[in-house]
Amino acid sequence: MAAPRKYPEELRERAIRMAVDLRRDPATKTGALRRVGEQLGINPETLRNRVQQAEIDEGHRPGVTTAEAQRIVELEREVRELRRANEILRTASAFSPRRSSTAS
Repeated sequence: MAAPRKYPEELRERAIRMAVDLRRDPATKTGALRRVGEQLGINPETLRNRVQQAEIDEGHRPGVTTAEAQRIVELEREVRELRRANEILRTASAFSPRRSSTAS
C-alpha cells in the first residue's frame, strides 16, 4: 500500500511549474528550489526530486519516466505471480501419477 500523500496534487504541480520556470532563467536559477520550497512549505529536497522526475517525463533529462517505472513494477509483479504458479504446477506434477508411454 502506498504511503499517504503529504502534499495535495495541485500544490505539487504548482511547485514544479514554478521551480521549472525559475530554473530556466539563468538569473533566478540559483536557489530556485529553496525559494519555491520556502514559499509553498515544501521540503526543497522533495521538490528537487519532483522537478527532476518532471524533467525526465518531459524528455529534457535522461532517465526512466514515471510511466515506464509503473510498467516495470507491473511486469515484475506479473513475473512473480507466474513464477509462483509455475512452482505450484511443478509441485503438483510431482505428486500426480504418470502415464506410461507404452500402450499394451
